[in-house]
Amino acid sequence: MISHAPKIAGYVAAALLVLFPLVYSAGNYDFVMHLWITAFYYAVLASSWALLAGYGGQFSFAHLAFMALGAYGAGILDNYVFLTSLPTGTCTEFGFLGTNIVFLPPSGTGDAAACLTAARATWPEGATVSRFPLILQIAFGAIVGGGAGWLIGTLVLRLRAAYLALFTVGLSEILRAVLSAEIWLTRGQAGMPMSPLFPDGITILGTTYGPAAKLPAYYVMLALFLGTLALLLWVARSRIGLFLRSLREDEDAAEALGVDTVKWKRAVFVLTAAIAATAGAVQGHYVGLITPNTIVLLQMSLVIAMAVIGGLENVVAAAIGAILISFALEFLRTDFTILGVEIDMTTWRLVFFGLLLMLTLRFLRNGVIQGALMWIERRGVGAETVAKRRAAEEAK
Repeated sequence: MISHAPKIAGYVAAALLVLFPLVYSAGNYDFVMHLWITAFYYAVLASSWALLAGYGGQFSFAHLAFMALGAYGAGILDNYVFLTSLPTGTCTEFGFLGTNIVFLPPSGTGDAAACLTAARATWPEGATVSRFPLILQIAFGAIVGGGAGWLIGTLVLRLRAAYLALFTVGLSEILRAVLSAEIWLTRGQAGMPMSPLFPDGITILGTTYGPAAKLPAYYVMLALFLGTLALLLWVARSRIGLFLRSLREDEDAAEALGVDTVKWKRAVFVLTAAIAATAGAVQGHYVGLITPNTIVLLQMSLVIAMAVIGGLENVVAAAIGAILISFALEFLRTDFTILGVEIDMTTWRLVFFGLLLMLTLRFLRNGVIQGALMWIERRGVGAETVAKRRAAEEAK
């Protein structure tokens, strides 16, 4: 019974998360839903980075770069590519029209909205135009991120430890500079606007929710979080996880034992990059804007801190750590008064988490959450052993 406790606890936690927005009815409903959505987003990033670094030993600082590529990939489809009922060759003055797909370039005739307005005047009666389907936008973002992960995984095949970290830091900064400079496509520091997850609203259990409603976005991000966690757990507990751990422990020894280190290094980069890109695409649609500043080093450091404090070698612990820290960051926005002195927590909260990270690395190398889970597991195994001994004695 004890051995099944973690699985049962996971199912119970998932059920509670599904039911929570249906039973919670306080006045700060939208704010709390927003906190959970943000927490799920960070949990996806932290747990996927934990697989990359904690299992595969690849300490990459480009994780948020993949996230941004996914968001911008989805944003380009959202802003510049539309589905139409027009025949091929229509409106070539305003864009390049393929079979029912029109690409409206962001330069030349103006933005996409202006192009559409001008183009409609020349279209036959009854012609329709619609945005690219949301699921295809997110899938395209994941493909862009996964493709970038394959490329980076290939480039860093012989880079390890500090060299890999420095390379990926430089790569992220280059991408941020490119996204800022290519205003014609990305709109630079002003950011690329993105439509809501459900622009026309959605009906759930007989209730219609508008484009800005939090509950549909909550369930989309929750589904992404639970799906990601299930996938990462499967990978970690399979032979793939064993191969990844061999990369972390001793790559040369793994090669000597016949492990295809090139294959698995690429694979873990592709998988985690695609997950980060998917999270970026969904978060971009939820927030409504994506900017180059989402990949600054401070944000990447926050994701790493979440994974390390939670537990690098346990994707569930990393996810729990990310959720708890997300809520703690919001809680610590409030200023405190101690002994008559008002403390501005906007600044000191970063100091607090820096100290927590240092203490974790010094005294709890496995992470705070993972250490707690291991302690609970040992207590459970100990209780099970005692129960078996007592049963055996009573049987005698």
